[in-house]
Amino acid sequence: MESLDELDDYLSSDATPDSCMCISDLDGFMHGVVCSHVMIQPEEWMPVAMGGHVEGTPDWVIETIVCLYGEIAYGLSQDPPEVEPIFWQAKEGHVIAMDWCEGFMKAVSLRHKEWLRLTESSAGARLMTPILVHILDDNGNSVLGISQEDLDETLDAAAKEILDCPHGVVQVDC
Repeated sequence: MESLDELDDYLSSDATPDSCMCISDLDGFMHGVVCSHVMIQPEEWMPVAMGGHVEGTPDWVIETIVCLYGEIAYGLSQDPPEVEPIFWQAKEGHVIAMDWCEGFMKAVSLRHKEWLRLTESSAGARLMTPILVHILDDNGNSVLGISQEDLDETLDAAAKEILDCPHGVVQVDC
């Protein structure tokens, strides 16, 4: 299996379509696929991850993504869970969780009705809120109505909440 750095290089290269996920959103997407209450088959999620173009993708890329899926599934099955979301790290030192959260929500969209049931409970809403805080509309405004003045501070706090769940962070420099 190739390393995540090599996978990141490939996903960020001109060899992939613009709609292909990069490593942070892919990791969030894979977490969402694994966490789904309804099984999502690789035949459905792999094309989404690869921007709709699986054909022609090198075998090592597919194998590395499948291994990432397996590592996440294994880590989430541990007590306590042992997974580390892949967040970007800004030059200033803070983590950027937005791509990871967008990837997670892309997986949620594959089984929207099932996830909606979870978010309707107070415990489910509490788990999803740090992820939803990172979702912005096309104009860069919070879909939760967080003011622009409070957005940076709220995003930092929400990223920490995701990290304070029973996993740490793999930081990828951006």
